[in-house]
Amino acid sequence: MARHLRATAVTPDLVLCSPARRAVQTWEGVASGVPPHTAVEIDEAIYDADGDELLVRLREVPSGIGSVLLVGHNPGLQDLAVDLVRSGDPGLRERLVTKFPTGALATLDVSDEWHDLNGAAVSLLAFVVPREL
Repeated sequence: MARHLRATAVTPDLVLCSPARRAVQTWEGVASGVPPHTAVEIDEAIYDADGDELLVRLREVPSGIGSVLLVGHNPGLQDLAVDLVRSGDPGLRERLVTKFPTGALATLDVSDEWHDLNGAAVSLLAFVVPREL
């Protein structure tokens, strides 16, 4: 996934990561795929959060942050993505709804400010699962 992040130029300004050991290990495994100066927050609010709680956390992201990489847990991550995504390739959207496996990366285009985040302004740009890489 780190190679994929580098190859696709996915460059988050901020990483929000659950403190769970597996989430931190996941982040450590992909960290080399993002610029070394990327801000990382290990955030208790992400641990065991459902989709609505993750949305609340994303709405707290400062407006100067252009992109966020969220490293957390299912079903919360999948629920958040499914609830937010309103447009994008229908085949990708169907795959996102069907299964969001461990290590998957959904790349969303968010045109709202973080504090106004809602599904009306979110489209799915890409959905990659580890077995495809």
